[in-house]
Amino acid sequence: MKPLAGKVALVAGATRGAGRGIATELGAAGATVYVTGRTTRTQRSEYNRPETIEETAELVNEVGGRGIAVQVDHLDPAQVQALVARIEQEQGRLDILVNDIWGAEHIAEWNTPVWEHSLDGGLRMLRLAIDTHIITSHFALPLLIRNKNGLVVEITDGTAEYNDQNYRLSLFYDLAKTSVIRMAKSLSHELSPHACTAVAVTPGWMRSEIMLDHFGVTEANWRDATEKEPHFVISETPRFVGRAVAALAADPEVSRWNGQSFSSGKLAQVYGFCDLDGSRPDAFRYIAEVQNAGKPANAAGYR
Repeated sequence: MKPLAGKVALVAGATRGAGRGIATELGAAGATVYVTGRTTRTQRSEYNRPETIEETAELVNEVGGRGIAVQVDHLDPAQVQALVARIEQEQGRLDILVNDIWGAEHIAEWNTPVWEHSLDGGLRMLRLAIDTHIITSHFALPLLIRNKNGLVVEITDGTAEYNDQNYRLSLFYDLAKTSVIRMAKSLSHELSPHACTAVAVTPGWMRSEIMLDHFGVTEANWRDATEKEPHFVISETPRFVGRAVAALAADPEVSRWNGQSFSSGKLAQVYGFCDLDGSRPDAFRYIAEVQNAGKPANAAGYR
C-alpha cells in the first residue's frame, strides 16, 4: 500500500540523520519527496560530512517513492523562494513540509553557561535552528495551504513536556529546541483556518551517522556502543522517526493533533509502527524513568 501516492513533500534538511530517515519513509509511502541540504557530491557544508542529498534522493527512489535532490541553504531567502517556485512549477502543489534544518552539533558547547559559551557559535546555532525554519515556512506555506489537509512537521529534540522540565545542555541549545516546539504551536493557529495542521516531532536517542561515528560503531554493531554508554540501549534508527512522520501524513484525522508535540516512541504507540528491528523504543519515557532517575541501563519494557 502507498498511502501517500500523489502527495508532494519537502523535507528541508534531509542530507542525513532524521531528515534522511523521514524522506526515505515518506518515499516508501509513495510520496514525491524534495530533499534539500547544503552538501552534494561536489560540495560540502562546513559540517564536512560525507553524506549527500543525492544519496538521500536515491534512497527515496529505492523504496518506491520519487526523490528529488535540490541544494539549498535555508538561511538564504532567495534560495528557498526559488526552491518553492520550482516545486510549484513541477508539481503544482505541496502537501507535506518537514522543517528538519539544523546542522549545529559541531558548534554546540554542552553544559557550558552562556557567559562561557562562544557567542558567535551560540547565535549561529539559533540562526540555523530557528531562522531556517521560519524562512522556509514563509515561502512554502502559501503553496501548502492551497489544498486542505496539508501538514507541517517541525523536527526538534525533546517533547514540550520533557523540555519544560529539563535543562537542555546549554542556553542556546535549550532555546533552539524549545523554540521549534513553540513554532509548531504558533503555526497551528495560523494554519487552522486553512484546514491544515502543524505538529512538533522529536526522535529519541537516534543512531544518526554522526552518533554512530561518535561511538565508533556502525548500524550493524551498534550495541557495542553500550559498553561506553549503557543507556544507548534505548536508541533508535532515523527510520523510526521517519515512520512517525509518514504515519501522521497518512492520517486523515491528523488535525486532532494540531499544535501538539510528540516523540517517535509515543507516535509508535498511537499508530502501531515499529523500528527496523521490530521494536518500539520509547526513549523519552526511558530517559525520564531510568536514565535521569539514576537507575542501571535496562530497556526492558521500553522497547
